[in-house]
Amino acid sequence: MRRQPILSLTHIDKSFHMGTVNETHVIQSLNLAVYPGDFITIIGGNGAGKSTLLNIISGNLTPDSGDIRLGSQVITHQSEQQRAAKMARVFQDPTMGTAPRMTIAENLRIAALRGQKRGLRFGMNQAIRQQFKTLVASLHMGLEDKLDTEVQYLSGGQRQAIALLMATIQTPEILLLDEHTAALDPQVAHTVMELTNERVTSEGITALMITHNLEDAIRYGNRLIMLHRGQIALDITGEDKASLTSAELLRHFSRHADRSELSDRLLLS
Repeated sequence: MRRQPILSLTHIDKSFHMGTVNETHVIQSLNLAVYPGDFITIIGGNGAGKSTLLNIISGNLTPDSGDIRLGSQVITHQSEQQRAAKMARVFQDPTMGTAPRMTIAENLRIAALRGQKRGLRFGMNQAIRQQFKTLVASLHMGLEDKLDTEVQYLSGGQRQAIALLMATIQTPEILLLDEHTAALDPQVAHTVMELTNERVTSEGITALMITHNLEDAIRYGNRLIMLHRGQIALDITGEDKASLTSAELLRHFSRHADRSELSDRLLLS
């Protein structure tokens, strides 16, 4: 039986500054089918359309043309708020995605009640606190005994790890990871990536992750997509992805992009 995509984008176009000298076609007739359990890493040069693609999927941007479906439902014109019940996102900036003046436990409680009317249910009993303690302990960062610490006092890596837990605590249908380790130092970025991989694979979450790190693009996920000028230039899965090397991937990249489109972060990764 043929698998049905959980997310499909058909003939998606998105331009900015239409009718001006700055008119830019960022996404051009893009087609993408995402299947349940896919963990897709997305790479591309500067201006390839990576973040625009995630913004279109999340509802932050509306495409100029084309259709977006989540399962059998057309969501092309749904707002970001309407999609938030089924989609979650972790951003590059560790200060986004968490409430800085609320504690770790309070942030997790908000995430656990996402899409529900909170009211008096925002309260936390001992059973809920123990659940959060166990969840936070899985990060192996020593934060399980700091549930009452305000998030603003955490390091960037700790905060990003909490944001990841918040995004996945309800097991979203789609998880969007927008360069979520780019602002972290290499060792912390590796730790957060390992946590990401564990959460995504253990929970069977369908995820799309933008990265400038070629090693991460190869090491994680079951599928790799390269964007070039708003179109999918490369889509690698299965054994082809498993046997891919950074040198081979960079050669693919160089065939599609000139030097000005290659970010320094990508070339040095």
